[in-house]
Amino acid sequence: MNLKFFRTLVHAAAVPYRQTGRFAYHFARGKLGGDSIFRHLLESGVFPDQAHFLDLGCGQAVFAAWLVAARAAFENGQWPADCPTPPEILSLHGIELMALDVARAHQAFGDRHPHIHISQGDIRVQTFPQANVLTILDVFQYIDFAAQEKILHKVRHALPAGGLFVTRIGDAAAGLPFHLCNWVDWAATFVRGHRLPKLYCRPLNEWVDLLKNLGFQVETASMSHGKPFANVMLVARLPA
Repeated sequence: MNLKFFRTLVHAAAVPYRQTGRFAYHFARGKLGGDSIFRHLLESGVFPDQAHFLDLGCGQAVFAAWLVAARAAFENGQWPADCPTPPEILSLHGIELMALDVARAHQAFGDRHPHIHISQGDIRVQTFPQANVLTILDVFQYIDFAAQEKILHKVRHALPAGGLFVTRIGDAAAGLPFHLCNWVDWAATFVRGHRLPKLYCRPLNEWVDLLKNLGFQVETASMSHGKPFANVMLVARLPA
């Protein structure tokens, strides 16, 4: 994906947020354009051709907007030939704790995408609907250790054989880069109008062991991309 097309895609994904206010629009542009995981997810071809998505802790649903923009570009014949085909979204259900973020998502999507549903809820206690792709991006560090493990068990039960779980964590064993990640998390949380949270972080090998013990096959990929951070993406699959 060349830089020109990438910037066009970021713009297309962020445009729906203009009607929700300047903050939501600029947050979407900054997040999608500056966070390497979104581009990586499309370029790596990690998703199946068609998917029922469940995005937990979805915020204002920029991941959903990103997938919608990518699929629209493909269907309009604008998708780069050197990139895997973006997934067809059969349905996407996002769950977010913060009411303001849910309201921003509703304003951005309106009634134009009836297969996308964003609801307010606490993933620590809520039952998860079934999906074949489940994502939790940059959420676990705000949830205590016992609840993290309960959520992982619910993730396992929400996915069928062959299901895919994608998450990103900060590797607590990475030293200074890990602490830089935490400072960025605190800053981002503060800017979004939330109180500074206590963070609950684990070493990468502990996350991998937790997922393997639930029956997942796990791959890891650094998501720092030239930045002095300790972000790691975990791609966990259930055997078909």
